Amino acid sequence: MRTLQPLHRTGLTTAAAAVALPLTLLAGPASAASGVSVSTTGSTVSVTTSACTQTNGSWGNAALLSSGQASFAQGRQAALTGASALQSAAWSGVRSGTYTVVVVCSNGSTAGTQSVIVSSASTPTISATASPSPSRGVMGGLGGATRDYGPLTLGAGGALVGAGVIAAAWFLRRRSKPNRL
Repeated sequence: MRTLQPLHRTGLTTAAAAVALPLTLLAGPASAASGVSVSTTGSTVSVTTSACTQTNGSWGNAALLSSGQASFAQGRQAALTGASALQSAAWSGVRSGTYTVVVVCSNGSTAGTQSVIVSSASTPTISATASPSPSRGVMGGLGGATRDYGPLTLGAGGALVGAGVIAAAWFLRRRSKPNRL
């Protein structure tokens, strides 16, 4: 014999879960790691990131790896400089070829990895921006673009989702009752 759970209990449980979900997102980190952006101008390769935090006066290091190098320690290393909004490093006199740029923050976490092609042409070549795996699930966007919404926006969105779930549960509960005159 099957036992069916009343619809209104299921709807209220779903509504509670839908309201709690945006609230858990509010409790998460204020911003997600933004990855690295690598660009070339002539024989200069530069990398920028906003994913690192300063620890003991250091932001971290970046390494430029050629095709035969497999680890961070083997590459040409440069210290990250900048401020909390943006850190950068650059290498000059880079020969033509394909390179991999790896950024490791001072806390030991990898901010991101990006491949770049350096050509001997004098025209600047700009590569795409790469993001590491998001820390809060899948991040949508166009072309890898991400945007971190503030607590007020997430709270308002969560309230709208919660209101919609509660309204749907109320409608289904009203519909399941027999018609009254």
